[in-house]
Amino acid sequence: MQVFDNTMRRASRRASLRRGSISTLPQKQSEIPWDILERLAMPFLFCHAAAGFISHALHFFDISHVSTFAVFVWFALSTVGAVLFYHFVKVSASGKGVLITGCESPIGWYLAKKLDDLGFHVYAGFNVPVEDNEEAAILKEETSGRMKTIHLDITSEKSMLEAAMYVSEHLPFGAQGLWALIHCSQWVALGEIEWLPFPVLRKSLDLNLLGCARLTQIMLPLVRAARGRVIFLTSALNKIPTPVRSVLCATQAAVDSFAACLRQEMRNRKVDVSVVAAGEFTQGNSWLKEDDLREQAKKMWGLMSPEVKRAYGEDYYEAAMTCIEKYSREAADIQPTVRVLIDATTRSFPMARYTPVTPKEKLQIFLAEHLPPSLYEAFYGIPRK
Repeated sequence: MQVFDNTMRRASRRASLRRGSISTLPQKQSEIPWDILERLAMPFLFCHAAAGFISHALHFFDISHVSTFAVFVWFALSTVGAVLFYHFVKVSASGKGVLITGCESPIGWYLAKKLDDLGFHVYAGFNVPVEDNEEAAILKEETSGRMKTIHLDITSEKSMLEAAMYVSEHLPFGAQGLWALIHCSQWVALGEIEWLPFPVLRKSLDLNLLGCARLTQIMLPLVRAARGRVIFLTSALNKIPTPVRSVLCATQAAVDSFAACLRQEMRNRKVDVSVVAAGEFTQGNSWLKEDDLREQAKKMWGLMSPEVKRAYGEDYYEAAMTCIEKYSREAADIQPTVRVLIDATTRSFPMARYTPVTPKEKLQIFLAEHLPPSLYEAFYGIPRK
């Protein structure tokens, strides 16, 4: 157990001025347990099958009368040791470049700082020009000379192409390409689907899906050349139907599917693709403050048609928007998410999916995926009136 270092506390205080607070509670530095269990699941099944086959063969040829259970235990212990060794092998950071989007967010900022500490050459992308960006200046000041802060607006084709050109011209000496592309840029749109203006829907798609897909297209030649990896930060919400956050759920699910297809396409190119499905906190370029949330809700109500206002009523609208104010009040512990993003970057054999979520969230995700919709909604859905 250890607490965040002083750099994290300073970054947290700066970020909290515009994005809410970040928890500095101590966290375990061990791997998320169910991610390891998922990696061990298939070897365990093969151990059971192999144990049964070998035990019966030994009995049949009267070589030995060892029990199936004893053979299974021997196989299981050997397999667990081999898989854990395979899982924890790391790459050398020396001479490897990493491009991170959305570094104006606390997750992106701190991830860039930690990867620089590990020895990577980091290209920290900010959605706004870095010349007048205080957070970019502080990041540059508190990191090594390897750190490069760049303007990377993922809604602008010109900005993405310029960033790709800059990265290709400033690769570490001897590097064949870019080791990792990490998508941390997100934007949150809150509100039931009838309440959201079309420009908000378009912006959500542009920032959360289309920009992510287009930047991946642009950077893939560099990633392929290095036999690196592409890492997507998404949300556990892509598995959980959640009222008021339908657009976020939809775009995150789309990114998840995009990553799954890309993983299949890149398998023969020796490029790894990982998804980090984070837990319950409000991601994005700006974490919501209470005042900002109320102001957004007020503007959205003013843009609604009279018919929609009559259908829902102002009391229902205020109650729905108030229920998400907890995300602007509660401290968000980003350390588990940052840790698995580092894991996906540094492991020689990264996992296809990381889930830095709480046991309660893990259970809800499992039930949402496997229960019939009617039964799931009986447990978690909003009751009908």
